[in-house]
Amino acid sequence: MAQHKSAEKRARQNIKRHARNKASLTRMKTLVRNVRSAKDKDAAAAALKTAVKALDQLGSKGLIHKNKASNQKSALTKFVGKMK
Repeated sequence: MAQHKSAEKRARQNIKRHARNKASLTRMKTLVRNVRSAKDKDAAAAALKTAVKALDQLGSKGLIHKNKASNQKSALTKFVGKMK
């Protein structure tokens, strides 16, 4: 267990940050899944817009690497573009 006041505070902060990061990553996975499971192109395009915004935010905050965000945006856009 933490021996110093600052270490106790750091442990509390880590728990809060872990929960926030986990929620953000789970949300990202859900948004990507929504794009991939959309039945028609219009619904997929709407879901893509939301997913791209979330990926940009996570990339800029450092939760995921910027290149990973770019790669996922590219793959999803390609996926939606091929839909009929």
